[in-house]
Amino acid sequence: MKILAIDTSSIVATCAIMDDDKLIGEYILNQGRTHSQKIMPIIKELLDNCELKPEDIDLFAAAKGPGSFTGLRIGIATIKALAHVNDKKVVGIPTIDALAFNVPYSKGIVVPMMDARRDRVYSGIYKWESGGLSVIREQDVIEVDELIDILNERNERIIVNGDGGNVYREKLLEGLKNEVVFAPKSCNIARASSLCELAFSKVEKGELESYLTLTPQYLRKSQAERQYDEKCGVDNGCNC
Repeated sequence: MKILAIDTSSIVATCAIMDDDKLIGEYILNQGRTHSQKIMPIIKELLDNCELKPEDIDLFAAAKGPGSFTGLRIGIATIKALAHVNDKKVVGIPTIDALAFNVPYSKGIVVPMMDARRDRVYSGIYKWESGGLSVIREQDVIEVDELIDILNERNERIIVNGDGGNVYREKLLEGLKNEVVFAPKSCNIARASSLCELAFSKVEKGELESYLTLTPQYLRKSQAERQYDEKCGVDNGCNC
């Protein structure tokens, strides 16, 4: 089985093709947020270099969120279109799950962090057990101080990765009581190969989707929606 996966949930645009027993190719571009212009050329270049055509792909996968609202829509729309044209199944992978997979077989707990602004991060808690990645706390948007309190309740070594770890590094070092280490730079950005690995796990569990039903998982409202709520006074019970 060949899986093509893409992640456009952040500033990174990445695409990978994986077969049952090997990674065939991967493309990572960490420059500029112009996914609408770049993702299809990236996919085409990767397919051409791997001497494959879209119809050779058995399953299409995408990061389904959280992340950039526009980026997620571009990535999911791209995967849905490719699956539709080629009559193939799709699978959506939680963005933070894939980020955790970037730190394989580590000792302790893996805590990916994507900066969500306003002293908040998209994060979760993961642990490698019995050769697989276990979800201890599912991905969510959370204030950094609250996450620190949760982590301090666990007497375990902490491995942090993602851009949120860089943004809130000093706060984490100051607030966390247990040993904390920060992953290498190569582990801090989205990698479509991690999506492929998790997609294979979905295949084994029979958790495939139709391109008709795959939707983004935002976890929070967009800036425009928040501004509208503030204007309408939603918190004060306004029904406008």
